[in-house]
Amino acid sequence: MAAVSWTGGKDCALALHEATAHGLEVRLLVTFAPENPSFRAHPIPLMKAQAAAIGLPHMFLTIRPPAYDESYEAALRQLQEEYGITYLVTGDIDFIGASTTNYMNERCAAVGMDIFTPLWQRPRESLIQRLLECRFHIIFSCVKEASFPDSKAWLGRTIDATALADLRALHASRGVDVCGENGEYHTMVLGAPYFDHTLLLPPFTIESKDGLSCLRFEDATQTTVQGHAA
Repeated sequence: MAAVSWTGGKDCALALHEATAHGLEVRLLVTFAPENPSFRAHPIPLMKAQAAAIGLPHMFLTIRPPAYDESYEAALRQLQEEYGITYLVTGDIDFIGASTTNYMNERCAAVGMDIFTPLWQRPRESLIQRLLECRFHIIFSCVKEASFPDSKAWLGRTIDATALADLRALHASRGVDVCGENGEYHTMVLGAPYFDHTLLLPPFTIESKDGLSCLRFEDATQTTVQGHAA
């Protein structure tokens, strides 16, 4: 049985899709988070709405600094012992920065849990194309202002063929990673092949802070059904 490391963004959502296609039985969505979490790029009410649309339980496991390794390993053991989880699925695409190791691979190995990383080192554009082919509905939720000259115009925008072409252009002109692997942008998924309904984006304003422009929801509990997923 598997759990998916969940943020609500495009990578974990595609990893869930690929894991089930691979034959893994996904039983749980899990978010590793600090105490009293509040995520600017991945609003928690939207994550809860996603879990309801998917029909899977969603839980938060607390990670307490500074002993990150021990905290993650304790969380993974909890998944093993309380939920019978034997596989962790992640949407990791590549090494972070200058690192030559995958952090979650190491934590899983330490507790004897298998890990499945179906997106690992696949060509960036092929991952976006896969999302488009499978008819995921994904919006930009946060962008780095230094990477996107018209940052506010990207927020709430759908990832589609036109957006992919624009990302290619930003890669050529500014070195932006097409998948946002250097933190250039973040996303939220409103619809996927395994959603039983598509989510409606709640009303939002835009918050600019610390070099980031992010969606800010006035009342994210207004996330509702838009229609049946394709």
